[in-house]
Amino acid sequence: MSKKKILLRIDPKLHDELRKWADDDFRSINAQIEFLLKKAVVNNRRDSDD
Repeated sequence: MSKKKILLRIDPKLHDELRKWADDDFRSINAQIEFLLKKAVVNNRRDSDD
């Protein structure tokens, strides 16, 4: 599966927090961000169905 590449600029403190969270979940930062974005999209779709 081919994935889109994007440049993402984030605050260094946020990056540190994401790194810790990703480590806790045994994911890379990239995988953690993708997981969180997918979760947000699913939650947004549920919210808009009401």
